[in-house]
Amino acid sequence: MIRLIDNTNPVMAAHILRVQIPAYRVEARLMNFDGIPPLQDTLESIQASDETFLGYFDADEELAGFLSFEEEQAGYTICRLVVHPDHFRKGIGKALLHHFMCEVGKSLKVAVSTGATNEPALNLYKRFGFQQIGLLEIAPDVYLALLESNPSDDSVSPSSRDAGQS
Repeated sequence: MIRLIDNTNPVMAAHILRVQIPAYRVEARLMNFDGIPPLQDTLESIQASDETFLGYFDADEELAGFLSFEEEQAGYTICRLVVHPDHFRKGIGKALLHHFMCEVGKSLKVAVSTGATNEPALNLYKRFGFQQIGLLEIAPDVYLALLESNPSDDSVSPSSRDAGQS
C-alpha cells in the first residue's frame, strides 16, 4: 500500500502531479490564495526534486496520495502530504503520516507547514503530536502554520479515540 516512489521516473512524476494539483487546488480555496508553489510544479520540477516520496497506492495500484520529505541536520521536513480529492476522508493522509512517523521520523524532530486555515491538515498533524510553533505570512493576510513534532513525545500515532479509524 505505502512504498517509495521514484519521482525521477517520468511516468511516476506524472502520477504525482495528477494527485498534487487537484489536492493543492483544494488547499488554495481553503487559504483563499492560488499562489501555492506546488500548483506551479511541472513534470520536470517533480523529477528534479531532491525530496523522498512515499506513495499510497489503492487496491487497483492507483496513486491516491503521497508524502514527501527532506532529511535535515536536526531531523526531517515534511514537504508535501497530499491526497487526491477523490480519496479524501478514507484515512490515506493519516496512514501516510503514521507510516512516516513510525518508519522514518520516529526519533528525530519533524517540521511541517500548512495553510493556517487548512483545518483538516492542522487537525491531522495535531493528532500526531505536532505543535504549532509559529505563523509565516507568505502574502498579505495569507499565513502558513509552522508545526514541529517533539522527538521525546511518544505521539507517533493518533490519539486512542482515533485508533481503529481509517
